[in-house]
Amino acid sequence: MKIVLIGAGNVATHLGIALQKAGCLVLQVYSRTEESASVLAARLSADYTVVPDEIRRDADLYIVALKDAVLRQLAPVLAKGREQALFVHTAGSMPMDLWKGLVERYGVLYPMQTFSRQREVDFNAVPFFIEASSPAELELLRMVAARLSPKVYEATSCQRRHLHLAAVFACNFANHMYALSSHILEKQGILFEVMLPLIDETAGKVHELSPVQAQTGPAVRYDENVISKHLEMLADEEPLQELYEKISKSIHHLPLSAVPVNEGKNNS
Repeated sequence: MKIVLIGAGNVATHLGIALQKAGCLVLQVYSRTEESASVLAARLSADYTVVPDEIRRDADLYIVALKDAVLRQLAPVLAKGREQALFVHTAGSMPMDLWKGLVERYGVLYPMQTFSRQREVDFNAVPFFIEASSPAELELLRMVAARLSPKVYEATSCQRRHLHLAAVFACNFANHMYALSSHILEKQGILFEVMLPLIDETAGKVHELSPVQAQTGPAVRYDENVISKHLEMLADEEPLQELYEKISKSIHHLPLSAVPVNEGKNNS
């Protein structure tokens, strides 16, 4: 299978390298900036272009890993003259049907993971969610995804939107909490690294317990004495004070009875 990568950011970079390791042939990389396109193309021993009209038309699969707004804008340009090829995007928040009427064969190849260019990702642990315009395309995408990971699932566009929303809470918002923790520590001259064992244990617990069952801290029992002292300490940072109070109330008001009995289990 001949593949063209549309995009050269974090997702495209990690996917391209993983596809190559899995024995797939990446013919070309497209990016709007020559530096990013040329760097990724060199790593993959592929051609590159920054001109949409110069994107090759002989590929079997076009994997589009672009920002949502750019994806919508560029989709008609990508499809022109390539209507018989299989087009997929990698976005969690975008519907599959954005390709409808542009190409005959289309789908989604969504790796639900956080990607940073400077950090390697173990694709064996990455869940892939696939969707396609027909059963034949779905099986083809399953075959491609299975080369990268044993964790391959079907998901509708609606389900994928909710997966992406849940991922924002579990990953992006959680990481922001780390940033705020680091900010508080820096003001006292304490290194953030002292938090790493706590972070690792917190993440490890949800492999065995549901997130609600694993929750600890003053907000669970709503210890007003501790919470009031913390709020006083944040008096000079009103946004943080408000955030602390809202999150504490959210934790306290999420009852254990609301947790499904199978929550936290691996259904793969």
